[in-house]
Amino acid sequence: MLANSWNDIVGHDWAKELLAGAIVYGRVGHAYLLSGPAQVGKTMLARTFAQALNCLADDVAARPCGVCRSCQLIAADRHPDVRLVEPDTTGRGTAVLRIDQIRQLQQDLSLSAYEGRYKVAIVTQFDAANINAANAFLKTLEEPPPGVVLLLTAVSADTLLETITSRCRTVALRPLPAAQISESLQTRWHVPAEQATLLAHLADGRLGWAINAFQDKTILQVRGQQLGQLWEGINGRRVERFALADKLSRQSEGIVPTLQTWLSWWRDLLVLAQHKGSDRTPPVTNFDELEQLRALTAVWPRPHILRSLQHTNSAIWQIQRNANTRLVLENLFLTYPYRSN
Repeated sequence: MLANSWNDIVGHDWAKELLAGAIVYGRVGHAYLLSGPAQVGKTMLARTFAQALNCLADDVAARPCGVCRSCQLIAADRHPDVRLVEPDTTGRGTAVLRIDQIRQLQQDLSLSAYEGRYKVAIVTQFDAANINAANAFLKTLEEPPPGVVLLLTAVSADTLLETITSRCRTVALRPLPAAQISESLQTRWHVPAEQATLLAHLADGRLGWAINAFQDKTILQVRGQQLGQLWEGINGRRVERFALADKLSRQSEGIVPTLQTWLSWWRDLLVLAQHKGSDRTPPVTNFDELEQLRALTAVWPRPHILRSLQHTNSAIWQIQRNANTRLVLENLFLTYPYRSN
């Protein structure tokens, strides 16, 4: 679902007020960094801001109207003065923003606006920019062409060069409450209540993920396979774990998404271990695994769970930096506790 007005964006009220106010009061900055988890709504917010900047409505406070030619073209990513730049994906499933993409963007921004009030560049996942691309873009941030607004998105400002973040106004989006996601799924997308509750927990605050998972059934199927592989590793002996590591290392789509699912599972297990004995169940992402997770907290000491979480996070970091996938997975499985322990 594309946003055609600020009201179409679920949550993030303070961010919407900040950006809308910048237009109303004539305080639009030349560069903004929208940070937050993947699929939390950063690109939708950026696109809606671009619509508001170039909306043809006479009433400034009513922008974006969502119905004028400019708003419609931007919603369809067809406006000549609004560029959406997304990173490429490598064969290992890693996103990379390359210097040639930045140079092409800089060339486009050097030209005057064709029909809009502003030329707007939306550069998603800027944390995927390699060092050459980031340094090249820095020149545009330091000396932006007149009438240009730059909108960057990233998971965290901390992952970017300080010279980049210091030249941007940072708008940090937070994960949405599960109850808000569940309500939105039911009222806007007509998701049955039980399914909406499950998706809201699995989304971990990311409405975009929940919507995609509802519309594309394979997302939950893939997640089920990923958790099945984790259970296979946990229940297996060392030789079986090494065989699994070899099989997973050959996945054409890359192993990082699988490890990210495992990471959320270990995080939930740690949270439950920390609240063991409490009458209140803490919020967990893998809501449908709750009983199995609770059972494991009685088997594995909390330090073992924490170590597994840390090593899973480290494995993701190593693979994203082109380490040998099979060796990383073998070492990871050596740190995981056995089910019989």
